[in-house]
Amino acid sequence: MVERIRRVVTGHDRDGKSIFIVDGKAPNILEMKSMPGVALTDLWRTKAAPASNSGNSDAAAGKIKLEPPENGTIVRIVEFPPDSTRPQSADGSAGFKAIGAGHVQDKRSSDPMMHKTSTVDYIIVLKGEIHAVMETGEKLLRAGDILVQRGTNHSWSVRSKEPCIVAAVLVSADPVDGGR
Repeated sequence: MVERIRRVVTGHDRDGKSIFIVDGKAPNILEMKSMPGVALTDLWRTKAAPASNSGNSDAAAGKIKLEPPENGTIVRIVEFPPDSTRPQSADGSAGFKAIGAGHVQDKRSSDPMMHKTSTVDYIIVLKGEIHAVMETGEKLLRAGDILVQRGTNHSWSVRSKEPCIVAAVLVSADPVDGGR
């Protein structure tokens, strides 16, 4: 069962005074059919830097994609299930394609979740624990820990019996290898 996240968003009224424009469960959730138990909840997106604070429309509405647009950002919650519940039929390739990111998967890796994005990601562990897996090494992250993931080839592994929930701020970045 996907954990529902309360999202509170501010804005401006017609007179330019600050108001709350949203207070409720975030509606933009994608449960990955090809990776059962993985769920993404987009909370907000920006399309440019500097970002625009005008208008009161829901910037998180629309299709969930792995990466933000060039010069954009995404704030999202990701729920990862325990590795022990991942079916053998889980398909990383189909999962990445479903979120517009078929190009990010490292097809040389035996780990179907190993991938590299053109982003700087600020990952904050909210609940549970998760291993951040690099090509060389891994680190166990627990609730309260923060990982700055800088466009590296990486994967995730939940080796406990409980799901892990992270907040992720994805910021568009130039790729290390020069190509997006």
